[in-house]
Amino acid sequence: MASLYENISWNKRKSVFLIVLFFIIISALGYAFGLYLGSVPIGVSFAFVISIAMTLIGYYSGDSIILKMSHAVEADKRKYPHLVNAVEGLAIASGIPTPKIYVIEDSAINAFATGRNPKNASVTVTMGAIERLKRDELEGVIAHELAHIRNYDIRMMMLVVILVGIVALLSDVFLRSVFYGRNKNKGRGNAIMLLIGLVLAILAPLIAQLIKLAVSRQREYLADVDGALICRHPKGLANALRKIKNDKEPLVEAANKATAHLFIENPLRTFGGRINHMFSTHPLIDDRIRRLENF
Repeated sequence: MASLYENISWNKRKSVFLIVLFFIIISALGYAFGLYLGSVPIGVSFAFVISIAMTLIGYYSGDSIILKMSHAVEADKRKYPHLVNAVEGLAIASGIPTPKIYVIEDSAINAFATGRNPKNASVTVTMGAIERLKRDELEGVIAHELAHIRNYDIRMMMLVVILVGIVALLSDVFLRSVFYGRNKNKGRGNAIMLLIGLVLAILAPLIAQLIKLAVSRQREYLADVDGALICRHPKGLANALRKIKNDKEPLVEAANKATAHLFIENPLRTFGGRINHMFSTHPLIDDRIRRLENF
């Protein structure tokens, strides 16, 4: 297994790769839109201005947007002393600054981490995790999320949310322009845009799949192992995952398809075996439990 520093370096390189990949897609959309408008520079410039603006906003404010979407509220140490003390202690053990701590008022068991780097990160847990997990189980879940922070997974996960959102927005703008706009440049440009519109319609369901592929399932395995090293009790995390597996309550009010991959386990998961696993953002939870128990 790769060392901690190799994993951090790999995640940083993957972040750069994601940016390059999505900007290639954005450039292609801008080029096609420019053909439709009769001016390629205008189309490409429009796409890049929108994407750069959204990337900057998302990079520096994406975590707060995700927290707001998830209905997370900052944890009060007087109300949640064990949670805050656990995060502070495990952060010291993992060698990172203590992240901000948030709570979601939901009885489902789940948690996630977000932020652009270890100095600007947060950990969020549900009330279900606080109330229904034993001490060692909750610490295992927190350690897993701190591993994501330490390994710079949080930056990569947030970039995926931002960049997929940009592509979806630009695709929507371009398609609306084609189908509802009036353009004198009929003929070849219009035919190309209509063809792209058809391709985008076919590929739309695959955008979510792109998220799952970009944020590798191996990331969860690595965070499980690294989290077990941080808390020094792999069975605690294994037992927490077992409780999450048996928790049939989805986290539908605080999660959506754009943020599902952030959580320790897919909050929108269905219960139906390996066919559903093919389209899951996470590895099979039984495989994760088995690896931790054999750790």
